Amino acid sequence: YLSHNSKNMGNRYYSLDVFRGATVALMILVNNPGSWSHIFGPLMHAPWHGVTPTDLVFPFFLFAVGNAMAFVMPRFEAAGAAEFWKKVIKRTLLIFGIGVLLHWSPFVKWDGENLVGKSWENVRILGVLQRIALCYFFASVIVFYGKTKGAYFVGMVILLLYWFACYALGADGDPYSLQGWFGNPIDIDILGVNHIYKGEGVPFDPEGFMSTPAAIVQVIFGFLVGQYIQLKGKNTDMLSGLLVAGLVLTFTGYCWDLVFPINKKIWTSSYTIYTTGLAILTIGVMIYAIEFKGAKGAWSRFFDVFGKNPLFIFVLSGFLPRVLGMFRWVNETDADGTKHYTSFLPWFYNNLCKPIAADPRVGSLVYALLMIAFYWLIVYILDKKKIYIKV
Repeated sequence: YLSHNSKNMGNRYYSLDVFRGATVALMILVNNPGSWSHIFGPLMHAPWHGVTPTDLVFPFFLFAVGNAMAFVMPRFEAAGAAEFWKKVIKRTLLIFGIGVLLHWSPFVKWDGENLVGKSWENVRILGVLQRIALCYFFASVIVFYGKTKGAYFVGMVILLLYWFACYALGADGDPYSLQGWFGNPIDIDILGVNHIYKGEGVPFDPEGFMSTPAAIVQVIFGFLVGQYIQLKGKNTDMLSGLLVAGLVLTFTGYCWDLVFPINKKIWTSSYTIYTTGLAILTIGVMIYAIEFKGAKGAWSRFFDVFGKNPLFIFVLSGFLPRVLGMFRWVNETDADGTKHYTSFLPWFYNNLCKPIAADPRVGSLVYALLMIAFYWLIVYILDKKKIYIKV
């Protein structure tokens, strides 16, 4: 599903490929700043409640996974349940396993002057790829057995039940806070403190098991929209239906935010509805521009190649900096003989990007854009050679 190209299905919607590729490019951009301490506001996640442009990237990607599902699900239905389970379980385990190995990589670390093995006991188990795998699995099963109406019904039930669970099981008076959210103690019990993300200052995993249900619905909605686009065909009725649905969902999510805050880190139901609405509007605009007006060219080609090898290039963008970080040299030595090391990417940022402007955020952004250009070159070459690495 992740590397599906809608044109291969005899479908005209090149805009869906561009949408997926643009989302992958933005994922790489926001994950690779020159310095995590110097980032422009729109490229940062919201501290807790609320949404920034960066908070749209992950749900848009899950939505794109659902879009692709609409084009390949008929094949699974024709092949039968046994083939469906075989392929879905294989893909789920592969994507989940790659995510775990990415966190563990490069399997060694520097301990002073010595290179030692990186212990499993502190490796984070969940993460972005793991969430993609889980959402892909459960959404596939729901769609395969529930069909269109069943998937819609199950999706809405999940969103409402998750809201109820957050409210009823959360802390009195503040059930949607980091401390009051019901899912965190459960995630810690299941995974163990050592295997949980601690970027919030306390053990809390933004891709934890308990915040996954509403993210599954994101994929289901992506499927429903992809199926709608496919069945309606390229006409103004389809486009107007998309735009109306996008506006209604965005407004609904905005209203729901008044009682169930929009929040990426616990992936609230209002966040799913709101970001799905924005994703539909974005796809609607792309379909209008590309399919109706023919406004494609270098810009669409740039994003398209990211969508041809999405999983590979996302993994590489996480893996390569970790590996390069192992190759280091002494940057300076204190009077007491203490050595300070650097490696290629930090050196590149500090010496070539950071000095560009007085505002360190500019240099950090330039670094991120250069990383995008570098990874684009890789996927461009792969596309030229017709090499598509799929799971």
